[in-house]
Amino acid sequence: MVISVKKSRPTEGEDIEIGLLIEALYQRYGYDFRDYSRASVKRRIMRRLSLDGFANISQMQHRLLEDAEFVDTLLQDLSINTTEMFRDPDFYMALRKKAVPLLKTYPSIKIWLAGCSTGEEVYSTAILLSEEGLYKKSIIYATDFNDHVLKKAKAGILPIEVMRGFTSNYQQGGGEEEFSKYYISDKRSVIMRGALKKNIVFANHNLVTDGVFGEMNMIVCRNVLIYFNRRLQNRVLSLFTESLVRKGLLCLGSKETIDFSESAHDFRSISAKEKIYEKKQ
Repeated sequence: MVISVKKSRPTEGEDIEIGLLIEALYQRYGYDFRDYSRASVKRRIMRRLSLDGFANISQMQHRLLEDAEFVDTLLQDLSINTTEMFRDPDFYMALRKKAVPLLKTYPSIKIWLAGCSTGEEVYSTAILLSEEGLYKKSIIYATDFNDHVLKKAKAGILPIEVMRGFTSNYQQGGGEEEFSKYYISDKRSVIMRGALKKNIVFANHNLVTDGVFGEMNMIVCRNVLIYFNRRLQNRVLSLFTESLVRKGLLCLGSKETIDFSESAHDFRSISAKEKIYEKKQ
């Protein structure tokens, strides 16, 4: 009699090892990726394994526990840093038409850009507020858990070759000024003008572990929730709900929604396509 033995899929061992590596990152350094989308985390870890020539993930975990510089490298891999100025121009047009009239009713405005990455979205928001006559009475809180990208965001320095695409985004998003007025350029890079930075506060805040960032008139967190599992999405949306004033605005990415979340009943949609919501009274 031949006894057949069911073989494990090759990825099962990797999944266990990835879970242990993520737990080690949390237990040793306090960075919690346990409720991030596992497929996204696995893809980024396997890329690092290939780039650094590790024999397996267990070897990578040993390096993680012994080498602080490697921890920084891995955090850059796991961070969500895909961004550009006036990304998704229709969203910025919707902000001008739907959000700005509501923001104009406040004597002062507090805006939280959560998961701000390297700052392109922060400066886009500052430009829009400036053109709509709201910047002087606004404070923008730009946060991320990654100090490396926060440093870049605060510096406001960008490669000059990306500005043509950003200019096109700006124009499609309702901008009517000369986009070049907002930065100083040389042959290789541009730096955003100091006037745009005046009312921006950059700060470290981790959506996974940190608390309420309150009394905000508007929260912008676009293309971040898609990297979280359902439990963490609910946790973050509850955090946003508590951080907003009544009738405050919540802006999500095009592939994100509060529908079917535990916070769905707290909001009404004011721009369904562009995912702009108003907190109910």
